[in-house]
Amino acid sequence: MPSPAGGPVAVAAAAAAPVLGISPEMYPTEDDLAYEEEILREPFKLKGWWRYLVARAAAPFAKRAVIYERALKALPGSYKLWHAYLRERLDHARPHPISHHAYASLNNTFERALATMHKMPRVWVLYLTSLLDQRLLTRARRAFDRALRALPVTQHDRIWPLYLRLASLPACPVETSLRVFRRYLQYDPSHAEDFIDFLISANRWQEAADRLASVLNDDGFRSVKGKTKHQLWLELCEILTKHADEVAGLKVDAILRGGIRKFTDEVGKLWTSLADYYVRRTLYEKARDVFEEGVASVMTVQEFSVVFEAYTQFEQSMLAAKLEAAEEEGAGSEGEEEAGRKNGMDKLSKKFLADCWLNDEDDTDLRLARFERLLDRRPELLSSVLLRQNPHNVEEWHRRVKLFEKDPTRQVATYVEAVKTVDPMKAAGKPHTLWVAFAKMYEKHNRLDSAEEIFKKATQVNYKAVDHLASIWCEWAEMELRHNNFDKAIELMRQATAEPSVEVKRRAAAEGDEPVQLKVHKSLKLWSFYVDLEESLGTLESTRAVYERILDLRIATPQIVLNYAYLLEENKYFEDAFKVYERGVKIFKYPHVKDIWVTYLTKFVRRYQRSKLERARELFDEAVKQAPPQEKKVLYLQYAKLEEDYGLAKRAMNVYDEAVRAVPNSEKMSMYEIYIARAAELFGVPRTRQIYEQAIESGLPDRDVMTMCMKFAELERNLGEIDRARAIYVHASNYADPNSHPEFWNKWNEFEIQHGNEDTFREMLRIKRTVAASRSQTHFILPEYLMQRDQRLNLDEAVDTLKRAGVPEDEMANLERQLAPGPSMAPPPAPSTATAPANRMMNFVSAGVQAQAESSSRQQAAAANNEDIELPDESDEEEDDVQIAEKSVPAAVFGELGKRAAENREEESSGAQENEQLGALERIKRRRQ
Repeated sequence: MPSPAGGPVAVAAAAAAPVLGISPEMYPTEDDLAYEEEILREPFKLKGWWRYLVARAAAPFAKRAVIYERALKALPGSYKLWHAYLRERLDHARPHPISHHAYASLNNTFERALATMHKMPRVWVLYLTSLLDQRLLTRARRAFDRALRALPVTQHDRIWPLYLRLASLPACPVETSLRVFRRYLQYDPSHAEDFIDFLISANRWQEAADRLASVLNDDGFRSVKGKTKHQLWLELCEILTKHADEVAGLKVDAILRGGIRKFTDEVGKLWTSLADYYVRRTLYEKARDVFEEGVASVMTVQEFSVVFEAYTQFEQSMLAAKLEAAEEEGAGSEGEEEAGRKNGMDKLSKKFLADCWLNDEDDTDLRLARFERLLDRRPELLSSVLLRQNPHNVEEWHRRVKLFEKDPTRQVATYVEAVKTVDPMKAAGKPHTLWVAFAKMYEKHNRLDSAEEIFKKATQVNYKAVDHLASIWCEWAEMELRHNNFDKAIELMRQATAEPSVEVKRRAAAEGDEPVQLKVHKSLKLWSFYVDLEESLGTLESTRAVYERILDLRIATPQIVLNYAYLLEENKYFEDAFKVYERGVKIFKYPHVKDIWVTYLTKFVRRYQRSKLERARELFDEAVKQAPPQEKKVLYLQYAKLEEDYGLAKRAMNVYDEAVRAVPNSEKMSMYEIYIARAAELFGVPRTRQIYEQAIESGLPDRDVMTMCMKFAELERNLGEIDRARAIYVHASNYADPNSHPEFWNKWNEFEIQHGNEDTFREMLRIKRTVAASRSQTHFILPEYLMQRDQRLNLDEAVDTLKRAGVPEDEMANLERQLAPGPSMAPPPAPSTATAPANRMMNFVSAGVQAQAESSSRQQAAAANNEDIELPDESDEEEDDVQIAEKSVPAAVFGELGKRAAENREEESSGAQENEQLGALERIKRRRQ
């Protein structure tokens, strides 16, 4: 039972407080009695102490520290109590400076805790972190060593990051840090990069270079920072070159050259690093040798630019340094000379080397010359880089030769190197041009014997293409021609075109690789040059022999055949020329033989005219037989011209008729126009009617048919055949959409205005509507009153057109009365004729002739219109006797359209019966609905 407030415990505590100097707040209060009694009963149980601490979580730290101390005295091995106690002490000491006594108490508490908690890594981490924050380096180093000894190796990974943090502090001695890092590398060698970074930051270049070299030599090393061997190489090179005086024991030259061989993408940078190494060690001549080796071995233009730029900067800095030194030495030169004379060795050297240029210390001019020479050599060095990339680049060799235009010796050396280096099978370009340019250079310097020797060697090279070797022979012959050695040029061509012997061919076939020298005798380029030489310098017989040889080898082109025939014609060998044409048309096929046929036929007709007409016809027949459709037009026109000039006009018409059937569809229209024009000229205009009809029915495209019909109709109109012209327009209307071909309908409209009447004009409008409806993609079944409105609009349009044509107003008024619907908007009654169908469908107009309606309309039009065409009386009488029977269209033809129209008529008939019984107002209401 807890004691009541003011019990003996409280009284005793209050009485003892003044005596011991302890604050009364430190003593238990009445609220603590329950927890005190529990821990008194069971002092060695953590639960009671933990409940006590949790209950007094808001108490001052001093009171909670007393509770922690009492608990840890009873339970010194409790990790939970020690950890919570240390965390609270850390939080209590953190707001104070590190010199506060709270930190000393904290460190003391950690030491007491580690007496039992030395196997707990969390306690060590808290302690070591606190020591690092307090910057107690010595105590922290010793604590780290104790922790590493106390904890197992598997838990050292928690301690080493903090230890490395200690070693990286600026206040930590370098030797201490080095020892720490070396111990750490024994634990985990994979973090050598951290040690190297520390060595670089500490300016320990020697050890950093040694460590980097060992890492690079270790094939099993893997960078934890993701660095490649190449990056590590570059770091090592930077250290070796920038701190050459502080690094010893490493073969810098061998290391950098090994990197150059291994890492080819940074060769330029490595060469400059190696040269920089020697510059820092004041070995300037060695640095210059490295630069020269670098620009002579790099493979890309980018790397060359890096090395060459560094090289020029080096030479420029050497020159500038010498100039500055010369200026500084100018003032005190006299005193230095007096001091030098005191030395005996100097006196002796001055005596023997006084006049020698080696004794001249002022080498400014030499350095300046070196710098200028380097700048002048840049194009040559760059060309060398490009040739190292591809030594078989012919164009680059030509550009390299141009660099030495003022030095023929260098040009010869370059050509010799080029022809030795370039492999014709791998060459990029034409390798024979190197030999030709080499020979022309000797020719330019009047060394024909050397040039001929070069050409002779060039003809023995196994080129990739026959054309290359043929070009060599042609260039050799042209050189001889330039120097008026005509016989030798022809002899060279004979030698080049000579066919190899059978033995040579057999030997080459056995070896399996046939060189171009065995194929060059069939080179068209070589034979063309040869035949040109023979035509210019040889005789007719020798030239014919060359042409015949070309034809026998079957390497001739159509132009060769034409040239051969032209040569024979010039020398009056016409029959031989025609034989050459015959051979040409047998050798070649279309389209190559087209020019031969055209030339052959033209020359033959011009030569023999009508004397050998049958042979000419046979030739034309053979030519058009072999020709494809797209090539026949020209031949047919020539054929027809032959018949018109020397043959029969009828046969000419037959040729034209055959031509319009043979040419492709794209050329039929133009061919028909020519056919019609020639027929009209030869046989008169009426003869063209048959051709027009044939053209319209020949299957021309719709637009061409329409054009042909318009021309045909214009012809008939000019001949006075108005009805025939109108019939042609009606036929052509099937091919003319009013929306896309308005020019046709305008033409017909003008025709009807000039030569037609009301009926023909109305018929034209009806046909136009019919064609427009048939060409449209959407069809509508309109109500009856809309159809009547459209009819009224069409009637107004027709009246306006007739008024513009000059038709009298009384006649137009008569036409309006005949066609206008009644007041009830009902359609006019159908004529009561025996032939009119009883089931006339909506939107369909009869194509038959209603005799009575037409006769009455003609009589009325004849009485009113004096400009109509008057026809003979016989035609009127014959039309009165004509009885044209009309048959009803089967319902299956109309399909659904017919069914809907029949239903609409039934509804209208029933509605009409109802309307007769209804009043006018009711009918209007129903119509609106």
